[in-house]
Amino acid sequence: MLANFLIGLREGLEAALVVGILIAYVRKIDRHDVLPRIWLGVAFAIVISLGLGASLTFGAYGLSFQAQELIGGILSIIATAFVTWMIFWMLRAAQGLGRELRNEVDSHLTGAGWGLVLVAFLAVGREGIETALFIWAAVQASGSTALPLTGAALGIAASIALGYLIYRGVVSINLTRFFTWTGAILIIVAAGVLAYGVHDLQEAGVLPGLHALAFDVSAAIPPDSWYGTLLKGTLNFSPATTWLEAGVWLAYVGTVMTIFIRTVRGHNRSDEPIAPAAHLSTQGA
Repeated sequence: MLANFLIGLREGLEAALVVGILIAYVRKIDRHDVLPRIWLGVAFAIVISLGLGASLTFGAYGLSFQAQELIGGILSIIATAFVTWMIFWMLRAAQGLGRELRNEVDSHLTGAGWGLVLVAFLAVGREGIETALFIWAAVQASGSTALPLTGAALGIAASIALGYLIYRGVVSINLTRFFTWTGAILIIVAAGVLAYGVHDLQEAGVLPGLHALAFDVSAAIPPDSWYGTLLKGTLNFSPATTWLEAGVWLAYVGTVMTIFIRTVRGHNRSDEPIAPAAHLSTQGA
């Protein structure tokens, strides 16, 4: 649940910041007439994301066990790829997000501004699709629908509230630090999703080594215990882990975390808090 809360918070905050910057900028240049276009794009993105989540959750019931495991493994790997890309993209874009979006708005403001529907849709839809894939992978890994969805819903609700407070100028946060710390945590979470995807492919018979266990601590950490459930829900930890799962987990964390740390150190960014969304829209002018 904690991992899903974090995903909902991070992805939701990205979307909330994007929407806040778009709205702040068009109001600043006195184009209030295009605000409904922005909200229309946001609405389309939410509908598509919810539709994807529903189709993933309920669309596989008629498939064979092998087919479900195959689809689950592939989608878990795709979700890991999306989250990994998102971690590094936000690490680079945190400081220049307002300038980038302002340029997008300027290029789509001709006429009635219908191009802003596409801008808002793509900006919010990307976060929504990433969230849907990752939460679905968490549901598959934990075997429970309620806890992952509850955690994600709470995270999204918190992100909306935080995004609104930033937009209104009530609070300002250091987005670079926020995305750095959450990115490091999400690398560990994503590694668990990737390992579970590998396990699914082993169950489907696509990958070997299903019964070659690196360790089995089920006696010490029963899967149905509260702490076993907690580890499963937060880190996708499996008490019985194959050598291939363990190898993939270590390779992913070792490689991605090393690149991540080097990227953070190499950026040499300012530690000053990021301004509220109303001011972010004019950064880089």
